[in-house]
Order: sequence, then C-alpha cells, then structure tokens
Amino acid sequence: MTHSVHKISGGMAMTINGVKKEISVQMTLLELLQQEGFQAERIAVERNGEIVPRASYGTTWIGDGDQLEVVSFVGGG
Repeated sequence: MTHSVHKISGGMAMTINGVKKEISVQMTLLELLQQEGFQAERIAVERNGEIVPRASYGTTWIGDGDQLEVVSFVGGG
C-alpha cells in the first residue's frame, strides 16, 4: 500500500494505552502500530471506545485526540 505523506502542521496528539504521543505526519492505524512496535496479528485495538476490526487497520486514519487502547495476546502454556 502506498500513499503520499501529508505533513501535519503543529502535529497531532493521541493517547496510546494512557501515554500521550504526537505524530507529525498523517498515518493509518496500521502504520502507527508498526511504528510503535506492535505486531498487528497479535493485538486488539479499541479506538475512542470502539473495537477496530483488524481488517480495517490499514484504512483507519488516526485523528487528533484519538484515544487508543492496544491489548496484546500472549501465547504459551
């Protein structure tokens, strides 16, 4: 997937698992998750109180003020 990078003047703020983050370019949820080191196939994401379907990570754009909760699944036994 390719798209042009759009700089955001002043940046955008969001919260990931209670930690405030700022980004300076517009990006999808998938891009943000990859940037933050999450493995998309091993997590569940809630955005502003609603579960985001995994199939939508690449088409869901992050917005200023978004509140994200990321839960990782750990395998083992």
